[in-house]
Amino acid sequence: MGLPEIVQVAREISVMVRVQGPDPKGLKMRNHAFHQYQSGITTLSASGMLVSKGLYNVGLAIRALGDDNQSGALVVTVASVVEPFLSLWHRENNSKGHPELISGAQIDILVENTMGAEDTEGLDREVPCWLSAQLLTLVDVPGSSLALQALVEASSGLLGHGWEIGWSLASNDSSAQNFTGIQSQRPMALEESANPSFIGKSLTKFAVLGVPLFSQNLPNITVSPSIKRGDFLLAAGSPFGIHSPAHFINSISVGTIANICPPGSPDKSFLMADIRCLPGMEGGPILDKNADLIGILIRPLRQKASGAEVQLLVPWEAIATARAYMLPEELKKAGLRNCHNLGNPNNQGKAFIYNSDLKGPINSIVKDPSCPSSATLEKAMASVCLVSVNDAAWASGILLNSEGLIMTNAHLLEPWRFGKATLSGKENGIKSGCPRPSGRNTKQGSEDMGPSISGFGGCFTEDKFAKYSSSSLYSGHKNIRIRLNHTRPWIWCDAKVVYISSGPLDVALLQLIHAPNQLSPVIVDFASPPLGSKAYVIGHGLFGPRCGLFPSVSVGVVAKVVKAKRSCFSLSVIKEYAGDIPAMLETTAAVHPGASGGLVVNFGGCMIGLITSNARRHGGGTVIPHLNFSIPCAALAPIFKFSQDMRDPTVLQDLDQPNAEISSIWALMPSLAPKPHPALPHSTPQDKMKEGKGSRFAKFISDTDIFKSSTGDSKPGKLPLENVLSKL
Repeated sequence: MGLPEIVQVAREISVMVRVQGPDPKGLKMRNHAFHQYQSGITTLSASGMLVSKGLYNVGLAIRALGDDNQSGALVVTVASVVEPFLSLWHRENNSKGHPELISGAQIDILVENTMGAEDTEGLDREVPCWLSAQLLTLVDVPGSSLALQALVEASSGLLGHGWEIGWSLASNDSSAQNFTGIQSQRPMALEESANPSFIGKSLTKFAVLGVPLFSQNLPNITVSPSIKRGDFLLAAGSPFGIHSPAHFINSISVGTIANICPPGSPDKSFLMADIRCLPGMEGGPILDKNADLIGILIRPLRQKASGAEVQLLVPWEAIATARAYMLPEELKKAGLRNCHNLGNPNNQGKAFIYNSDLKGPINSIVKDPSCPSSATLEKAMASVCLVSVNDAAWASGILLNSEGLIMTNAHLLEPWRFGKATLSGKENGIKSGCPRPSGRNTKQGSEDMGPSISGFGGCFTEDKFAKYSSSSLYSGHKNIRIRLNHTRPWIWCDAKVVYISSGPLDVALLQLIHAPNQLSPVIVDFASPPLGSKAYVIGHGLFGPRCGLFPSVSVGVVAKVVKAKRSCFSLSVIKEYAGDIPAMLETTAAVHPGASGGLVVNFGGCMIGLITSNARRHGGGTVIPHLNFSIPCAALAPIFKFSQDMRDPTVLQDLDQPNAEISSIWALMPSLAPKPHPALPHSTPQDKMKEGKGSRFAKFISDTDIFKSSTGDSKPGKLPLENVLSKL
């Protein structure tokens, strides 16, 4: 199905929900990103979904809408838009019984009426139509609530990784913020916003509305039978709808499924989405590439320290499981599992697909597919692992071969070289009181850690890496643990450092002490990716070892390829490559702390870069997730050459050599090469005086050595750019 057809279906089932009522003290807008308040009346808005008759119990509609339920409809929205207007009795009795609103409160929905719309000179002339609605019931989704609570509690063990509910667009201070006449939220009570149980229950509660006078025919919606990371999704909602409904109703946003919780389970509790959404879109429907229903959008989680926002949605299966009457009557008798094949493991797809033809450390890609291949993309996901160092930091890594060689970033192992905190600092830190992710001799109480493999497997002899592993430089890294995601349950393995680049590229190599069978190494594409081509980023951003998640997926495009002169070694490794080699990739995919050492892949699921850093705003230092930098595969050619047989570590020496051009690129500085100036035909005494001053200034610059590296080599040093380039 094409995108216009999916959009049309989404617009037909998406509505705007408006709730207004008396609020003399102006308190009911608390915890809402935007609202209207005028003459003692508060107005809130959200999005909602018209539920087609194939998705709910006809008996419920008869009881709520009357026998002539052909002229009525049901709407599902988020409970947060109606909860401020619930009666005191209902709030005090913990939502028992039929929900009632306070006197004077009113609920309306706005339907985008596409019937008889006229298109005048290409302008959309659709006329919105407000319809009165009534609150039928509130729906708690315990499975989603508990899963979300568990995720937040697991993250609470990570330094600086506390979470709260809210949109990053909304202000956190107590001062009012105007958005064209709309005021922003007041801060949520600290004890509530930090409570994992409150977060889980508040985000996963829904309201069911009845609309008696609705008479429009709805499309026949079915539930998506398969949900996988990286899948396309489309959201329809009404951001800032209360300001100008005609402008904002049923706005469209597209993205991908970033992660699934719980991982590897056929019963999905909630999904993380890589999608741009705005306040007011919560409650709207999420459709897949076939216009099948995935679930309902909810408010995001926001990380307190960084402001990073994680968009969430609850699958329709979880909502239907919580309320059996949301299912068709005839299918309910047969059991939930027969409803649209929901929850059937055979229809859910597998997390990883193996293909023996794709194995090997290096493969050239000769065909650029027009759409992502599910098999190759999932193969790439299986090559990404989680790296834990000294129980104090985590990042991502990439499997390079079947012997257990792993590539990651050097700043994970030597953060002091890159202006980061030490391993015991706050960057991706794990509190000392948290359990060590070993899984060794443990029961299923920590099953998210999985089994462990330890001991020496004889993958290589120590003297093979005598040049590197015997160095005291690596002796401090004694507790490196790797979580492999290629199998279920995942496996924790011990690893050691075999190489850390001392050159301008932020790269290091680890080796599993004992490599398990059936590893899934990455496939590499050395070609320079075309500008504007799709880029998939796979890594363990934001959520560390205790959270028990597979790596997340985000999608963007290759925004820029910065090139440099290739070295002699790169020339010998990639003989067919003409011209300069890529030295830096910039992508628009969302990248967060913890994704360091992760994977950037193209449409074919082949590696095009190593995630390294992203940008920060000046002053405040806020991370800009959609501006990030990666090391292209061509610049890492010596590592891929070494990974083929791991017999000659001297091939890595080229990466240790100083390179002023690459150093200046990664310092976000212009080249320091002097430009020739034309000689002046005549010299006057005044010119000689100016020349003397200029020479003295040049001598001062030379003597102070401000452009030299603090490491003592001849690389150009970095200006204070910590507010521009940020290691993840």
